[in-house]
Amino acid sequence: MPSSTTFTESYFPADKEGELIDKTLPDLMMDIAREVPDRLAMVEGVADPAKRRRWTYKQLIDDVQKVARGLLTHLQPGDKVALLASETPEWVIMQHGLCFAGMIIVPLNPAYTEREVEFVVRSSDARAIVFAESARGKDLRKIVEAVKAKLPNVKTTICISDIEALKAAGDPARELPKQSPTQIMQIQYTSGTTGFPKGACLHHRGVINASYLIATRAKFPEGGVWINSMPMFHIGGSIVSEIGTFSRKGTFVLMQSFDPGLFLELIEAERCNNALIVPTMILALLNHPDLKKRDLSSFNSILSGASTVPASLVRRATQEFDCQFCIMYGQTESNGAFMETLTTDSVQLQSETIGRPIPHVEVKVVNAETLKTVAVGTVGEFWVRGFLTMSGYYGQPEATKAALTEDGWLRTGDLGTMDENGYFRITGRLKEMIIRGGMNLYPKEIEEVLVGHPGVAQVAVSGLPDETWGEIVAAVVMAKDPKSPPSVDELHQYCRANLMPQKTPEKWFFVDQFPLTATGKIQKNVLLEMVREGKLKPVDWVRPR
Repeated sequence: MPSSTTFTESYFPADKEGELIDKTLPDLMMDIAREVPDRLAMVEGVADPAKRRRWTYKQLIDDVQKVARGLLTHLQPGDKVALLASETPEWVIMQHGLCFAGMIIVPLNPAYTEREVEFVVRSSDARAIVFAESARGKDLRKIVEAVKAKLPNVKTTICISDIEALKAAGDPARELPKQSPTQIMQIQYTSGTTGFPKGACLHHRGVINASYLIATRAKFPEGGVWINSMPMFHIGGSIVSEIGTFSRKGTFVLMQSFDPGLFLELIEAERCNNALIVPTMILALLNHPDLKKRDLSSFNSILSGASTVPASLVRRATQEFDCQFCIMYGQTESNGAFMETLTTDSVQLQSETIGRPIPHVEVKVVNAETLKTVAVGTVGEFWVRGFLTMSGYYGQPEATKAALTEDGWLRTGDLGTMDENGYFRITGRLKEMIIRGGMNLYPKEIEEVLVGHPGVAQVAVSGLPDETWGEIVAAVVMAKDPKSPPSVDELHQYCRANLMPQKTPEKWFFVDQFPLTATGKIQKNVLLEMVREGKLKPVDWVRPR
């Protein structure tokens, strides 16, 4: 789509340039291993350089096929298998082993409680749990054993530390199952920032092409090196970063957790080109004393998302890293990201928009009540259609029907606008929209005003029930200096100078830190629960009339 195109309606047609990759993940990996067998595929990004294990594509595929054949001694193609482990090369090998065996991966957050693990394993009908002994001091074996005892559908559990025995158990002559690009590859549970998670069924075609197109627009070079510190149970780590790397025949440097000093050392030592890092990580890197000591000349571009990236941070990151920057947007239900800025876009576009759709994807902004496409600049719900929409929510036909239209559109639930140049902006979530006295208010607009106050570090705005108005606006504030936070009167006056009265918060709460998902998103549902339970109390304050 030419950048000079001017739009009047909030509809961006699919750009058909280039061919989609019509392969399964095993087919893609086999093709790459045949083409560049001796190229580094994966590096274990641990602190001690002498202990960094490395796999060429040939070595990785050899390990993966052995694991797949070992898995088939316990399970059948099509079985769902929960994967509960932290970020190690074995996670990647097991992930691909499950794929090669024709099984469906159900990634689990290793921070889950027993109740949460049980919920996902039960709702996904998982037949097995592959797990690590522990993760960050947490006894995962104990959790797995407790869950297995409750769920008769779970036939077996396999510890990742037994991977060598698993590899040895398979028959080398056993033929691995043939699969289709449209088959479900994994059931990815949503992060649940605004409600209980649902299992989105992601397919090979969507996973591969979404990650490939995002990595390509981020200027990740073919054969390049990608450093990852995102969690692997999340699509940011295992799809955008990992499969994006492999789709470009690159090298995946996997950190076990984010450590800014080690991250900088690995860029220098492994000559890393790109990374997906959220704003909190970017700040930690920029403020680290080793930033000026390391040779970061290989670092090509930063890909970010998950939360708003201020213009000042974009500017500082591009200057101090001497690299390019781009923002992506997507969701679990779309097999990953489907909108992204260009590395050549201005700082203003990088900080204020989520870019334009990637190729082969059409997006429109729809009035949530009339379901009609709105004029440019008008707030509505983002709808997306193309190769990347999920197959549905596992075991939830009603939720699937609500999310996917009969003609193939995915209703994202996100609110925003499209401008005349085809750039999209987020204003909030449809479910987060506050309806005060019949007026639709968008939390993101209010949040963006409040974070402009010099005393505010972060803020979350939500609606609270009210007998008179139906809902009222409430703000939860984290001050830059918790010992000397701005007063409510000061914040109220600041909002009134920038917002209409109805948008100005009527209840104010202060926290020292926010409950976050693993990818840095504020969990508003947790905050609302804390308010309902009285664990988070509003400041005693009377709104001026």
